[in-house]
Amino acid sequence: MIETRTVTVGDIAIGAKHPFALITGPCQLESLDHARMMAERIAEACAATGTRFIFKASYDKANRSSLATQRGLGMDEGLTILSKIRDEFGCPVLTDVHAADQCAPAGEVVDVIQIPAFLCRQTDLLLAAGETGCAINVKKGQFLAPWDMGNVADKIASTGNERIMLCDRGTSFGYNTLVSDFRGLPTMARTGYPVVFDATHSVQQPGGQGTTSGGQREFAPVLARAAVAVGVSALFIETHEDPDNAPSDGPNMIPVDRMQALIGQLRSLDDLTKSQPEIDLAR
Repeated sequence: MIETRTVTVGDIAIGAKHPFALITGPCQLESLDHARMMAERIAEACAATGTRFIFKASYDKANRSSLATQRGLGMDEGLTILSKIRDEFGCPVLTDVHAADQCAPAGEVVDVIQIPAFLCRQTDLLLAAGETGCAINVKKGQFLAPWDMGNVADKIASTGNERIMLCDRGTSFGYNTLVSDFRGLPTMARTGYPVVFDATHSVQQPGGQGTTSGGQREFAPVLARAAVAVGVSALFIETHEDPDNAPSDGPNMIPVDRMQALIGQLRSLDDLTKSQPEIDLAR
């Protein structure tokens, strides 16, 4: 993969030849006790390989398939929980925002603001996120070509904030289906910004269960290994202790008791990939 600049989140260096950072946690915040339990189990899973992680969970899932499905705890309670997780576990934290007026209060608490894929072209949202000075993880829309992410990054960078990461989470391929085009990862890296691969949302089947999304979690490790072989800067992998009974995105989340083995595999591949010279056939 083409060399990228380094974005520092807390004391985690993301980009260039650094080991991949892991963005992980449950899709949706459920309670403080649940977030603590998940953060503890994630920390244990990462400890064996020294993998650095950013704890991810959403206070609001505003883009649910149906009005009947759970959205989350709301901004005030959610940000309070994330602040406590950050303080207690010493890890950076990340959450989504869905409107420009959410960015400033979220930016006072979290280390990384995430722009959902459906909103990646919303100029006012991108500018408000950039103005917080936080690192920004912006997901490529399922409808967007990878080379168009340069325009998205330019909007954020216009605020003077170049702490930008570009995240692939699959591309629409017919109804209720996504496909991963791994050519898109080095294409986005040509912007100079670190590239993140979202392994669990890439196996989502949007709206595939009628009122909720389906997913094929068995393929998430396959896609994660492929992305690491390309040389991504970070991986996004949602996890839960009981995915089949999670309030959102259960079908594509990884059981937390499988995370240590998966992280170990991915770290071995990452070390190998990043020790090899780039083979440039573009000239």
